[in-house]
Amino acid sequence: MGPNQNLRDVVEPVLTSAKLELWDLEVGAGLVRVLVDRPGGVDLDALDPVARKISAALDAHDEVAPSGRYHLEVGSPGVERTLRTPDHFRQFVGALVSVKTTAPIDGSRRFQGVLLDADDQGVALDGAGPSRLAYQQIEKARTVLVWGPAPRPGSRAGRRAPTATRTKDAAS
Repeated sequence: MGPNQNLRDVVEPVLTSAKLELWDLEVGAGLVRVLVDRPGGVDLDALDPVARKISAALDAHDEVAPSGRYHLEVGSPGVERTLRTPDHFRQFVGALVSVKTTAPIDGSRRFQGVLLDADDQGVALDGAGPSRLAYQQIEKARTVLVWGPAPRPGSRAGRRAPTATRTKDAAS
């Protein structure tokens, strides 16, 4: 059992009691990042108390925390989520994803496509590039946020510059 598993064993019960799920755990030089989620998302009202409880749990189990000073971050995985585990990929079947491979495939390491399938061995993508990737071939992967529907082919909407709008109060 590695050090991240020991840390996970301390953090997960705190999250479970707060009705939150551990999305990801990153440990680096001077940093412990805990990314949490729940159906409907998380907000600051949920994150602040759980960050305090995780901090207290790490103080009580200093053998699993990084040695020396470190910064604890507790946050949401965001709208463009890093995908690391088969379960992460399974949750986003049907979504647009961006993948960077460990080695070039057909001269490229970066691919984007719709995630068609994810099993314990790898993923299937619909898009330019390989149709199937094993997890060992994936260096990084994340979901891609799509901002609204794509413009219809030939429409002027795709050629217009973005505009900002504002609502004016009747009293102004």
